[in-house]
Amino acid sequence: MTKQPVCDCDVIHEDTVKNVRKNMTGKDEYIELASLFKLFGDGTRLQILHALEQGELCVCDIAYLLDMTKSAVSHQLKALRLSNLVKFRREGQNVYYSLSDAHVKKIIDMGFEHLRE
Repeated sequence: MTKQPVCDCDVIHEDTVKNVRKNMTGKDEYIELASLFKLFGDGTRLQILHALEQGELCVCDIAYLLDMTKSAVSHQLKALRLSNLVKFRREGQNVYYSLSDAHVKKIIDMGFEHLRE
């Protein structure tokens, strides 16, 4: 088994640490970011997001596309909507979902790009 490399020095590189600390954010933002990434940690939600990346869809379309119940899709869409990853619009009795902004598309695309390297 290969050993994990370990730093053996006892010297703190104060200038480096100071520069890094300037660019760090508050702990609450890291917690919020981790919660956001948890949403991307579910394969079903990622499938929904990727489908919505292709275009606007209603719950029925997504359910048919992913071979899921409308109830299951609605449950996932609610979580995605509450986290501002998807938005919706009403047209008569129909509700259409889409990605909330280009950032969501970018996160998905970058994830696939990283996997395919």
